[in-house]
Amino acid sequence: MEGVLNQLPIGLSIGAVLLLIALGLTFTFGQMGVINMAHGEFIMAGAYTTYLLQGVGFLVALPAAFVVAGLMGLVLEWVLIRRFYGRPLDTLLLTWGVSLILQQLARDLFGAPNVQVLSPEWLRGGIGILPYNRLFIMALAVLSVVAIWAYQHRTAQGRRMRAVMQNRRLAATSGINTGRVDRLTFFIGSGLAGVAGVALTLIGPVGPALGTYYIVDAFLVVVAGGLGRLRGAVLAALGLGLLNSYAEFWTNASLAKVMVFVVIIGFLQLRPQGLFVLRTRALT
Repeated sequence: MEGVLNQLPIGLSIGAVLLLIALGLTFTFGQMGVINMAHGEFIMAGAYTTYLLQGVGFLVALPAAFVVAGLMGLVLEWVLIRRFYGRPLDTLLLTWGVSLILQQLARDLFGAPNVQVLSPEWLRGGIGILPYNRLFIMALAVLSVVAIWAYQHRTAQGRRMRAVMQNRRLAATSGINTGRVDRLTFFIGSGLAGVAGVALTLIGPVGPALGTYYIVDAFLVVVAGGLGRLRGAVLAALGLGLLNSYAEFWTNASLAKVMVFVVIIGFLQLRPQGLFVLRTRALT
Protein backbone atom coordinates (compact mmCIF):
# COMPACT_ATOMS: atom_id res chain seq x y z
CA MET A 1 0.00 0.00 0.00
CA GLU A 2 2.85 2.39 0.78
CA GLY A 3 4.36 1.72 -2.64
CA VAL A 4 1.01 2.38 -4.31
CA LEU A 5 0.62 5.69 -2.48
CA ASN A 6 4.16 6.72 -3.37
CA GLN A 7 3.33 6.31 -7.05
CA LEU A 8 0.61 8.94 -6.83
CA PRO A 9 2.88 12.05 -6.79
CA ILE A 10 5.11 10.41 -9.41
CA GLY A 11 2.14 9.83 -11.69
CA LEU A 12 0.75 13.32 -11.14
CA SER A 13 4.12 14.94 -11.84
CA ILE A 14 4.55 12.86 -15.02
CA GLY A 15 1.06 13.93 -16.04
CA ALA A 16 1.95 17.56 -15.29
CA VAL A 17 5.07 17.34 -17.48
CA LEU A 18 3.07 15.71 -20.29
CA LEU A 19 0.49 18.46 -19.93
CA LEU A 20 3.13 21.19 -20.24
CA ILE A 21 4.44 19.53 -23.41
CA ALA A 22 0.97 18.84 -24.79
CA LEU A 23 -0.16 22.43 -24.21
CA GLY A 24 2.24 23.57 -26.91
CA LEU A 25 1.20 20.74 -29.23
CA THR A 26 -2.44 21.67 -28.64
CA PHE A 27 -1.71 24.86 -30.56
CA THR A 28 0.69 23.65 -33.25
CA PHE A 29 -0.79 20.20 -33.89
CA GLY A 30 -4.29 20.21 -32.46
CA GLN A 31 -5.32 23.57 -33.91
CA MET A 32 -2.89 24.26 -36.78
CA GLY A 33 -2.48 20.72 -38.10
CA VAL A 34 1.32 20.87 -38.04
CA ILE A 35 3.06 17.67 -36.91
CA ASN A 36 6.10 19.26 -35.30
CA MET A 37 8.58 16.51 -34.44
CA ALA A 38 11.08 19.20 -33.41
CA HIS A 39 8.86 20.04 -30.42
CA GLY A 40 10.94 17.63 -28.34
CA GLU A 41 14.08 19.60 -29.15
CA PHE A 42 12.42 22.77 -27.86
CA ILE A 43 12.00 20.86 -24.59
CA MET A 44 15.70 20.07 -24.71
CA ALA A 45 16.49 23.74 -25.37
CA GLY A 46 14.55 24.77 -22.27
CA ALA A 47 16.37 22.17 -20.18
CA TYR A 48 19.81 23.26 -21.38
CA THR A 49 18.86 26.89 -20.77
CA THR A 50 18.16 25.93 -17.16
CA TYR A 51 21.52 24.13 -17.01
CA LEU A 52 23.33 27.25 -18.20
CA LEU A 53 21.46 29.57 -15.83
CA GLN A 54 21.42 27.39 -12.72
CA GLY A 55 24.01 29.64 -11.10
CA VAL A 56 21.80 32.69 -11.64
CA GLY A 57 18.56 31.33 -10.25
CA PHE A 58 15.92 28.77 -11.09
CA LEU A 59 13.12 31.32 -11.36
CA VAL A 60 15.19 33.28 -13.87
CA ALA A 61 15.53 30.16 -16.01
CA LEU A 62 11.75 29.79 -16.41
CA PRO A 63 11.09 32.91 -18.51
CA ALA A 64 14.46 32.54 -20.23
CA ALA A 65 13.63 28.98 -21.32
CA PHE A 66 10.22 30.13 -22.56
CA VAL A 67 11.81 32.88 -24.67
CA VAL A 68 14.63 30.69 -26.04
CA ALA A 69 12.34 27.83 -27.08
CA GLY A 70 9.71 30.27 -28.32
CA LEU A 71 12.21 32.06 -30.57
CA MET A 72 13.37 28.72 -31.96
CA GLY A 73 9.78 27.86 -32.85
CA LEU A 74 9.23 31.32 -34.30
CA VAL A 75 12.24 30.96 -36.60
CA LEU A 76 11.18 27.45 -37.62
CA GLU A 77 7.69 28.64 -38.53
CA TRP A 78 8.90 31.71 -40.43
CA VAL A 79 11.68 29.98 -42.36
CA LEU A 80 10.13 26.59 -43.14
CA ILE A 81 6.74 25.59 -41.79
CA ARG A 82 4.71 28.49 -43.20
CA ARG A 83 5.40 27.07 -46.66
CA PHE A 84 3.85 23.70 -45.75
CA TYR A 85 0.50 24.54 -44.12
CA GLY A 86 -2.14 22.01 -45.08
CA ARG A 87 0.50 19.31 -45.71
CA PRO A 88 0.88 17.52 -42.36
CA LEU A 89 2.99 14.63 -43.65
CA ASP A 90 5.45 17.08 -45.20
CA THR A 91 5.71 18.96 -41.91
CA LEU A 92 6.37 15.65 -40.14
CA LEU A 93 9.31 14.81 -42.39
CA LEU A 94 10.60 18.36 -42.37
CA THR A 95 10.54 18.81 -38.60
CA TRP A 96 11.95 15.32 -38.03
CA GLY A 97 15.00 16.38 -40.01
CA VAL A 98 15.21 19.61 -38.02
CA SER A 99 15.04 17.61 -34.77
CA LEU A 100 18.03 15.50 -35.82
CA ILE A 101 20.00 18.64 -36.66
CA LEU A 102 19.17 20.21 -33.29
CA GLN A 103 20.16 17.05 -31.42
CA GLN A 104 23.52 16.99 -33.15
CA LEU A 105 23.98 20.69 -32.44
CA ALA A 106 23.34 20.02 -28.75
CA ARG A 107 25.97 17.26 -28.77
CA ASP A 108 28.48 19.62 -30.36
CA LEU A 109 27.79 22.37 -27.83
CA PHE A 110 27.28 20.41 -24.60
CA GLY A 111 28.71 16.96 -25.34
CA ALA A 112 26.96 13.62 -25.69
CA PRO A 113 26.88 12.67 -21.94
CA ASN A 114 23.95 13.82 -19.87
CA VAL A 115 24.39 16.75 -17.49
CA GLN A 116 22.69 17.33 -14.16
CA VAL A 117 20.90 20.45 -12.98
CA LEU A 118 21.04 21.00 -9.23
CA SER A 119 17.62 21.68 -7.75
CA PRO A 120 17.40 24.92 -5.78
CA GLU A 121 17.52 24.50 -2.03
CA TRP A 122 13.92 25.62 -1.57
CA LEU A 123 12.73 22.67 -3.71
CA ARG A 124 14.47 20.02 -1.64
CA GLY A 125 12.52 18.00 0.88
CA GLY A 126 8.78 17.53 0.84
CA ILE A 127 5.48 17.22 2.65
CA GLY A 128 4.76 13.59 3.48
CA ILE A 129 4.92 11.61 0.24
CA LEU A 130 4.88 14.79 -1.89
CA PRO A 131 8.38 16.11 -2.72
CA TYR A 132 8.62 19.85 -3.20
CA ASN A 133 10.02 19.50 -6.71
CA ARG A 134 7.04 17.47 -7.91
CA LEU A 135 4.62 19.85 -6.19
CA PHE A 136 6.32 22.68 -8.05
CA ILE A 137 5.89 20.87 -11.38
CA MET A 138 2.18 20.36 -10.71
CA ALA A 139 1.74 23.99 -9.68
CA LEU A 140 3.59 25.10 -12.80
CA ALA A 141 1.23 23.06 -14.98
CA VAL A 142 -1.83 24.52 -13.27
CA LEU A 143 -0.54 28.08 -13.69
CA SER A 144 0.23 27.43 -17.35
CA VAL A 145 -3.28 26.11 -18.02
CA VAL A 146 -4.86 29.11 -16.29
CA ALA A 147 -2.62 31.53 -18.19
CA ILE A 148 -3.44 29.95 -21.55
CA TRP A 149 -7.17 29.93 -20.84
CA ALA A 150 -7.05 33.58 -19.81
CA TYR A 151 -5.03 34.47 -22.89
CA GLN A 152 -7.44 32.73 -25.26
CA HIS A 153 -10.64 34.01 -23.69
CA ARG A 154 -9.74 37.35 -22.12
CA THR A 155 -7.38 39.02 -24.63
CA ALA A 156 -7.98 40.34 -28.14
CA GLN A 157 -4.98 38.48 -29.53
CA GLY A 158 -6.19 35.24 -27.98
CA ARG A 159 -9.60 35.67 -29.59
CA ARG A 160 -7.89 36.27 -32.94
CA MET A 161 -5.98 33.04 -32.42
CA ARG A 162 -9.18 31.11 -31.79
CA ALA A 163 -10.83 32.70 -34.82
CA VAL A 164 -7.95 31.69 -37.12
CA MET A 165 -7.96 28.13 -35.79
CA GLN A 166 -11.72 27.81 -36.26
CA ASN A 167 -11.88 29.21 -39.80
CA ARG A 168 -8.73 30.66 -41.37
CA ARG A 169 -10.39 32.02 -44.52
CA LEU A 170 -13.19 33.77 -42.66
CA ALA A 171 -10.68 35.26 -40.22
CA ALA A 172 -8.55 36.55 -43.09
CA THR A 173 -11.54 38.18 -44.80
CA SER A 174 -12.38 39.83 -41.46
CA GLY A 175 -9.05 41.64 -41.51
CA ILE A 176 -7.03 39.40 -39.19
CA ASN A 177 -3.37 39.00 -40.12
CA THR A 178 -3.30 35.21 -40.11
CA GLY A 179 0.45 35.05 -40.73
CA ARG A 180 1.13 37.09 -37.61
CA VAL A 181 -1.27 34.91 -35.62
CA ASP A 182 0.52 31.78 -36.85
CA ARG A 183 3.92 33.09 -35.78
CA LEU A 184 2.64 34.11 -32.36
CA THR A 185 0.93 30.74 -31.93
CA PHE A 186 4.14 28.92 -32.73
CA PHE A 187 6.07 31.17 -30.35
CA ILE A 188 3.70 30.40 -27.46
CA GLY A 189 3.48 26.68 -28.22
CA SER A 190 7.25 26.31 -28.48
CA GLY A 191 7.80 28.44 -25.39
CA LEU A 192 5.59 26.11 -23.38
CA ALA A 193 7.83 23.24 -24.49
CA GLY A 194 10.77 25.19 -23.03
CA VAL A 195 8.90 25.49 -19.73
CA ALA A 196 8.38 21.72 -19.79
CA GLY A 197 12.14 21.35 -20.23
CA VAL A 198 12.68 23.37 -17.06
CA ALA A 199 10.31 21.04 -15.20
CA LEU A 200 12.14 17.97 -16.48
CA THR A 201 15.43 19.17 -14.99
CA LEU A 202 13.86 18.66 -11.56
CA ILE A 203 13.27 14.94 -12.05
CA GLY A 204 16.19 13.76 -14.17
CA PRO A 205 19.37 14.56 -16.12
CA VAL A 206 19.52 16.63 -19.29
CA GLY A 207 20.76 15.20 -22.59
CA PRO A 208 20.50 15.79 -26.35
CA ALA A 209 17.74 13.17 -26.70
CA LEU A 210 15.68 14.40 -23.74
CA GLY A 211 12.66 15.44 -25.78
CA THR A 212 12.37 12.18 -27.68
CA TYR A 213 11.43 10.33 -24.49
CA TYR A 214 8.26 12.38 -24.07
CA ILE A 215 7.18 13.61 -27.49
CA VAL A 216 5.20 10.50 -28.50
CA ASP A 217 3.29 10.46 -25.20
CA ALA A 218 2.54 14.16 -25.62
CA PHE A 219 1.06 13.55 -29.07
CA LEU A 220 -1.06 10.79 -27.54
CA VAL A 221 -2.32 13.28 -24.96
CA VAL A 222 -3.40 15.73 -27.66
CA VAL A 223 -5.13 13.03 -29.73
CA ALA A 224 -6.86 11.35 -26.79
CA GLY A 225 -7.97 14.64 -25.29
CA GLY A 226 -9.37 15.92 -28.58
CA LEU A 227 -7.51 18.04 -31.11
CA GLY A 228 -7.25 21.63 -29.92
CA ARG A 229 -9.19 21.06 -26.68
CA LEU A 230 -7.53 22.44 -23.56
CA ARG A 231 -9.64 20.59 -21.01
CA GLY A 232 -9.21 17.38 -22.96
CA ALA A 233 -5.43 17.78 -22.82
CA VAL A 234 -5.60 18.28 -19.05
CA LEU A 235 -7.65 15.13 -18.42
CA ALA A 236 -5.70 13.00 -20.88
CA ALA A 237 -2.32 14.11 -19.50
CA LEU A 238 -3.25 13.31 -15.91
CA GLY A 239 -4.78 9.98 -16.89
CA LEU A 240 -1.79 9.01 -19.02
CA GLY A 241 0.68 10.04 -16.31
CA LEU A 242 -1.06 8.00 -13.63
CA LEU A 243 -1.52 5.02 -15.94
CA ASN A 244 2.14 5.04 -16.93
CA SER A 245 3.31 5.40 -13.32
CA TYR A 246 1.23 2.53 -11.92
CA ALA A 247 1.80 0.28 -14.92
CA GLU A 248 5.56 0.72 -14.54
CA PHE A 249 5.26 0.09 -10.79
CA TRP A 250 3.51 -3.26 -11.30
CA THR A 251 5.53 -4.37 -14.35
CA ASN A 252 8.53 -2.61 -15.93
CA ALA A 253 9.20 0.43 -18.10
CA SER A 254 9.01 -1.38 -21.45
CA LEU A 255 5.84 -3.31 -20.66
CA ALA A 256 4.26 -0.20 -19.17
CA LYS A 257 4.74 1.63 -22.50
CA VAL A 258 3.03 -1.24 -24.31
CA MET A 259 0.12 -1.18 -21.87
CA VAL A 260 -0.32 2.57 -22.27
CA PHE A 261 -0.37 2.25 -26.07
CA VAL A 262 -2.92 -0.56 -25.90
CA VAL A 263 -5.20 1.47 -23.62
CA ILE A 264 -4.95 4.57 -25.83
CA ILE A 265 -5.61 2.60 -29.01
CA GLY A 266 -8.60 0.91 -27.40
CA PHE A 267 -9.94 4.27 -26.22
CA LEU A 268 -9.56 5.81 -29.69
CA GLN A 269 -11.47 2.89 -31.17
CA LEU A 270 -14.40 3.92 -28.96
CA ARG A 271 -13.93 7.68 -29.35
CA PRO A 272 -11.81 8.38 -32.45
CA GLN A 273 -12.21 12.16 -32.00
CA GLY A 274 -10.95 12.07 -28.41
CA LEU A 275 -12.59 13.16 -25.20
CA PHE A 276 -13.81 16.49 -26.58
CA VAL A 277 -14.46 17.66 -30.13
CA LEU A 278 -13.36 21.06 -31.38
CA ARG A 279 -16.30 23.05 -32.69
CA THR A 280 -15.55 25.02 -35.82
CA ARG A 281 -17.37 27.45 -38.08
CA ALA A 282 -16.81 25.30 -41.14
CA LEU A 283 -19.84 24.63 -43.38
CA THR A 284 -19.09 20.92 -43.65
